[in-house]
Amino acid sequence: MESSSEEKHYQNNINQYKLGIIGNCHFSALVDLNANIKWLCWPRFDSGFIFGSLLDEKKGGHFSINPALQDFVSQQSYIENTNILVTKFENQEGVFEVTDFAPRFSIDEGFHKPLMLFRKVRKIAGHPRIKVQCRPVGDYGKIKPEVYIDSHHIRYSGLTEPVRLTTNASLTLIQQENDFFLNEDLYFVLSWGLHLEGPLIHTFDNFLIKTKEYWQTWVRHCTLPKVFQKEVIRSALTLKLHQFEDTGAIIASCTTSLPEIEREGRNWDYRFCWLRDTYYTLSALNSLGHFEEMEKFAHFIENLNMGSLDSLQPVYGIDGQTCREEVELDLDGYRNNKPVRIGNNAGTQVQHDAYGQIVMALFNLYTDQRLLKKETYPTRSLHFLLGYIEKKIEQPDNGLWEFRGHKSMHSYSALFHWVGSAACQKIAILRNDQVLEMKAQMCKIRAFDLLEKSYSLNKKAYTQAIGSEDLDASLLQMITLGYFHDQPKQKAIEHLRAIQKDLEISPGFLLRYKHTDDFGLQKSAFLVCSFWYIEALIYLDFYDEAISLFKNVLKAQNHLGLMSEDFDIHSLSQWGNFPQTYSHVGLINCAFAFDKALKKPAFL
Repeated sequence: MESSSEEKHYQNNINQYKLGIIGNCHFSALVDLNANIKWLCWPRFDSGFIFGSLLDEKKGGHFSINPALQDFVSQQSYIENTNILVTKFENQEGVFEVTDFAPRFSIDEGFHKPLMLFRKVRKIAGHPRIKVQCRPVGDYGKIKPEVYIDSHHIRYSGLTEPVRLTTNASLTLIQQENDFFLNEDLYFVLSWGLHLEGPLIHTFDNFLIKTKEYWQTWVRHCTLPKVFQKEVIRSALTLKLHQFEDTGAIIASCTTSLPEIEREGRNWDYRFCWLRDTYYTLSALNSLGHFEEMEKFAHFIENLNMGSLDSLQPVYGIDGQTCREEVELDLDGYRNNKPVRIGNNAGTQVQHDAYGQIVMALFNLYTDQRLLKKETYPTRSLHFLLGYIEKKIEQPDNGLWEFRGHKSMHSYSALFHWVGSAACQKIAILRNDQVLEMKAQMCKIRAFDLLEKSYSLNKKAYTQAIGSEDLDASLLQMITLGYFHDQPKQKAIEHLRAIQKDLEISPGFLLRYKHTDDFGLQKSAFLVCSFWYIEALIYLDFYDEAISLFKNVLKAQNHLGLMSEDFDIHSLSQWGNFPQTYSHVGLINCAFAFDKALKKPAFL
């Protein structure tokens, strides 16, 4: 089917973030249309980059494989239902493709996910010449390693661990960065720490087959909606890559300091585990029928030692430790947008919504009939979490959007006090835990009273905070989380339309809020707000409107179906850290909401 002229207009103008993501739940990398590794942090998501030209072309290092003649066209695609990326090049000399992946497959009683990047170059037609550049760096570009040629690999010395490039290509030509003819399939394995064991080509092909089988099997085990399956699969595979499997932590995004909008300084490090974000990611993965991520996150939560803490931080390092303080680096920044920050001061903020969201993230552990051990899972964590809600429920916080230096009684926090308490109450009834049930009921009532204090008769909507008339797109979730269940439907519709009128800047695209914050006024649309809005429309039976807006918002995807955090409706470009878990969660939730609506006679 041919794209409409409007769709082509979007595709031609979204010229940022032409990137694909690969990974193995231990590290991830971003690859551009020049088959350049634009972003790779080793050995962990939150480590310094060894390739970071996404933030600084001069200091960031390179690992590119592209035609010697720069007059070429390229395209990217994933091997179907995998996180294996293929970049295809074509020019007057010939055609070839580069296959990139990070190995991940079952072995013994666990998964093999080495700190190795695998790249294969295959000639398709003609007699192409290629050029390979491999220049890793350390400590965010401060260290340039010494380069040595050994018998079968190039060794980069001076980083915190040995880095080796094992290949069947000419080591001399690669070191000298000279172009050469592609006469045979070439294999490249870049490794951190331990070197590649076993013969290069056999090991490479074996790992590629096993990794492909792993991802395609994982997708086969997904429960999918009947609509938008292709989009849901790509979003699901992307979410999976954001869990640091070793501890169970889930990061918000694999990048830092990609600006939310040009020249405003809204550049943040998202390579940490926000308890809130994790709830959203796990809820989407649970809808897909995957529970192992939830079980691993439960261990991460247990290791926070909740009983000994007065409160939890909203964000933690992926090892469960305190989130690092912000430091600004001497890097150019993406498209010269400074500052470049590592660390995140949100860890020092007060954000009380997290307690209810952790309860929701763990809810299925206690209730889902597919989990055979649900009756034996301890409720100790729930008692701790409800205790936090009980103690913090009437204390102001910095809120979902992390306002710096400003605290309020935020309605979003009260909403998740209400939702978390209701979830605890349901589990308590199942477990016959009368103490937990009684406390949960009291907290639920208190949270409801707080939310009602934020209702504006003037706006006919619930506002961002008690005493405020500002509206907030996050409160669209009051509709989908069932807050209006016992109230007239018209009240929910009025709430939705008030938010739409105030915050929608283009069909389907919403601001988070409209008032001035620490950096000025919002300019870019926050993509998860679009999906919250569309999901609320479906919930209230506005199906035709919802499907039209959903298709419009999907134009914000890049060429591979990946989404950033923000979208600029004027330049039609992606902004913010990338890929963003929030956005992909929103897509998945909307698809399942459409699927559920399809079963209603009015939508058939």
